[in-house]
Amino acid sequence: MSQATGDLAEGAAKLAGEIGGASVQAVLNEANRTAVRKGAAGALGSMQPKPAEWYAFDTGDQRTADWYPQGLTGGDSGSLGVPVFVVSWYFRPEAGERGIRVSFLSPQTLKYRHALLVAAKPDGSYGPIDIHAGGIACHGDLLYVADTVRGLRVFDLRNLLDLSTAQNDLGDPERVGRHDGRLHAFGYRYVIPQTDLWQVATAGPRFSFVSVDRSGATPLLITGEFRGDDPGGWVARWPLNMAGGEPQDAFVMGQPKIQGALSSGGTWYLSQSAGSTRNGKLIVHAGDTSQARPFPIGPEDLTVQDGKLWSVTEYPDKRVIFGVDL
Repeated sequence: MSQATGDLAEGAAKLAGEIGGASVQAVLNEANRTAVRKGAAGALGSMQPKPAEWYAFDTGDQRTADWYPQGLTGGDSGSLGVPVFVVSWYFRPEAGERGIRVSFLSPQTLKYRHALLVAAKPDGSYGPIDIHAGGIACHGDLLYVADTVRGLRVFDLRNLLDLSTAQNDLGDPERVGRHDGRLHAFGYRYVIPQTDLWQVATAGPRFSFVSVDRSGATPLLITGEFRGDDPGGWVARWPLNMAGGEPQDAFVMGQPKIQGALSSGGTWYLSQSAGSTRNGKLIVHAGDTSQARPFPIGPEDLTVQDGKLWSVTEYPDKRVIFGVDL
């Protein structure tokens, strides 16, 4: 991979210079949605034993056919200053593209709020980002977002921008960017502009999901590839600074339909989906042995927080963040 910052950092800096910033804690203080502890139990299907803990999104986010959750990460690196889960969502309809968003959810209060991820321009405007956002990972102040065919998009969470400080209202809910001197973000209060891009070669691998292995002396970024019925998808570990543009190591997973992967303490964890009505599996590979553990319906990306393995499920009325023992 190679760094392809272009004018992304310039555009983000111009926007940040105009709009007041906000901390993750400030966003949670202004949260306008509430998750339900152990709600949407249909997401668990026949899973036994049930997860140690799970949180369901509110009714509106459960039922929408427009937005699908995909990526999950947490604040285990400590830099965000508050316990939090971050979830990525992509906009599914082909018409009226609204890009991708992230939710900041407090496991302490169960309050959460969405923010729109945008591509800023040097002229001070910005637009939505039309990708799948199948996985996300946070380390330090940086949020990495998987872009299937391009590589990894990078967002600096110090540029979490509050539109309410720039104007009295949140603009037109049907518009995005700068129009007639005013800022719009489809009605979202918070926007986060992209600051960098790690780009893969045109014929390179696909980036379906991403996570961070913090179990060793040096944290590693993990990326991998979803393939339908093909068990030949790859997974790789990279230095966080992408030194040399090559992974530290890479493996063929030997399993189809992998939606997320994480290595921790010498063990690999693979999240495997099986459609909208059947339970998925957690594939655990340690040494020369593999085992399949029960998992909910529609499991996606993986992260570790507070000593547990967490994932998020994607299907309507079955959307939860859940944690199981490592």
